[in-house]
Amino acid sequence: MDKSRHALLSRTPSTTPLSDSAGAASRGGALIGPARGRDLHVMSFNVRCVVSGTVPGHPDHWPERAPLVQEFLGLEQPTLLGIQEADFGQLAAIRRGLPEGYRMIGFGREGRSVGEYSAVFYDSRRLEVLEWQQWWLSSTPEVVASRSWGNSVPRIVTWGRFADRATGAQFVAANTHFDHESEPARIKSAELLVTLADRFADLPLVVMGDFNDLADASASYTRLVDDGPFANAWETAGKRLTPGWGTFTDYGPPVEGAKVIDWILTSPDVSVHQAAINTWNDAGRWPSDHAAVQALVTL
Repeated sequence: MDKSRHALLSRTPSTTPLSDSAGAASRGGALIGPARGRDLHVMSFNVRCVVSGTVPGHPDHWPERAPLVQEFLGLEQPTLLGIQEADFGQLAAIRRGLPEGYRMIGFGREGRSVGEYSAVFYDSRRLEVLEWQQWWLSSTPEVVASRSWGNSVPRIVTWGRFADRATGAQFVAANTHFDHESEPARIKSAELLVTLADRFADLPLVVMGDFNDLADASASYTRLVDDGPFANAWETAGKRLTPGWGTFTDYGPPVEGAKVIDWILTSPDVSVHQAAINTWNDAGRWPSDHAAVQALVTL
C-alpha cells in the first residue's frame, strides 16, 4: 500500500445516520441528490434482473419494483450510475427514472442486447464520453461472451473515459459485476481491474460494482485495495451518511455490519466527501434486493 492511500484510509469519518426506528431509510428525500459545483455523485446499484413467473405482491415482481426504482433514481440523480444485473427490458424504465440528458454505455454480457448489463448511465449535460469499451472478465477480455477461471456465466466490466464539462478534467469510470460462485474468477477479475488502472495511471479512476465478495475480508478486495491501486470510498469518506448496512438485503430490513459486497472504489487522488448505503424503501416495499452504494466525490 502506498503512503498516500494509507493516509486516506487512516482518516476517521464522521457518521450521520439518516434512518427511522426500524433501521431502514423510509420513503423521503435524497441522501445526496444532484451534485453541485465540482462534485460528482457516484452510485452503484444492483437493480435485480426480471424474474419470470412472479406474481403481484412477490418482492421480485418487476412491474411493482420498476416505479420504486424510478422514484429512487429521480430523488438521488447520480451523475454516474453503475447498474448491475439489468436485463435489456429494464433499461428503458431505469432511464425514465433519470432526468433528461442521461445516456448509457454498455451492452449485454452475451453480446448486443442479450444477457445482463453492467451499464454506466451518465449525465451528458455534465459529462462527455471520449472513449469506452466493454471487457469480458476472462483471459480474452475483448472476446464477446468469453468465460474463464471457473465462472459458469460471462462476467463483464464496462468502462469509459470521460471529460467533465464543468472543469475540463478527464477521468475513467468503470462498472462491473464479479462472479458469485468462483473465488478464482473474482481474483482474476480483480487483476483485470488492476490492468485497467495501470492503463490509465495518469487519470483519476472510479469503479462501481457488485463484487460478490466481502469488503475488507476477501482475496479480491486485498488485491484491489490493500495491495492494489484503489481505495474504498466508504473508508475514505469525510462523512458517512448512513450506518454500515450490509448491501445484500434480500428485500428485508438492512442489518448493520452484515456483508458488504457492493463497493465504490477510487484512485487515491479522488476526494470522497460523503458515502452512503441507501436503504430507501416504501413501507417495506423495496426497489431491489441490494442497497445502492453512493459517494460524493471531487476529482
